Amino acid sequence: MAVVSAVGEGNLGAGVQKKRKVIEHICLVKAKEDLSEEQENDMLDYLYTTQYQMRGIIAISLGRLSENPEQYTHAIYMRFQTEEDLAKFYENPFYMRVLEKHVNPYCHGFVNFDYESEVEDDILAIFRKGEEFNHGVELVLLLQFNGSSLDGPTEDAMASLANLTMEFPSLIVQATKGPNVNTSNSEYTHGVVIRFRSSEAFKMFMSSSEYNTIWKSKFEPIVQKALSLHFSVDPVGKELM
Repeated sequence: MAVVSAVGEGNLGAGVQKKRKVIEHICLVKAKEDLSEEQENDMLDYLYTTQYQMRGIIAISLGRLSENPEQYTHAIYMRFQTEEDLAKFYENPFYMRVLEKHVNPYCHGFVNFDYESEVEDDILAIFRKGEEFNHGVELVLLLQFNGSSLDGPTEDAMASLANLTMEFPSLIVQATKGPNVNTSNSEYTHGVVIRFRSSEAFKMFMSSSEYNTIWKSKFEPIVQKALSLHFSVDPVGKELM
């Protein structure tokens, strides 16, 4: 399940607003140390503009990650309407060529993660369109919960986080969360993506007592592994559009 803030999303489970299921796709890569700025821009441009060359991709963001223990350097986030669209994406010849010519020569250590979520049944929310989505910070949070907690405790923790994001509409544009649907990657059980309005908004939320209280009380007791990554959302894709 998911929640969206600041674009008209209602309370999780309130039944006030109609929701639309979506599939969130996350790809993490490790770029080679000698990657030049020109090569990096070429890679990001080609990845970003795949949305104009392929059916199924309804939203995308990508960028260079902050430092992290796993040493991932870049993240690509995409949204699809259905699992069928995602499956076709993985096998699409055009995307395979983009990876072969513009990504694989510069990167290694690919990790793909997909989860099912929900957003408000509104064109701006679904397609992440509008001025609010043109900039900001994207937070990607991958979680592995204890097997014994996957029912009540996990649902409670994720719902608590969803409700908290709704309390900060001045900081958060949209937030989604959901269970893993990628059968080839069982390293994490759940994923979260939160779009913040700015780097300042990201820092304020992550350092807030409300977030840290929920993390320590709801997540730490039942999370075996967590990977938190973020990147600035900058305009890309202009050269190839």
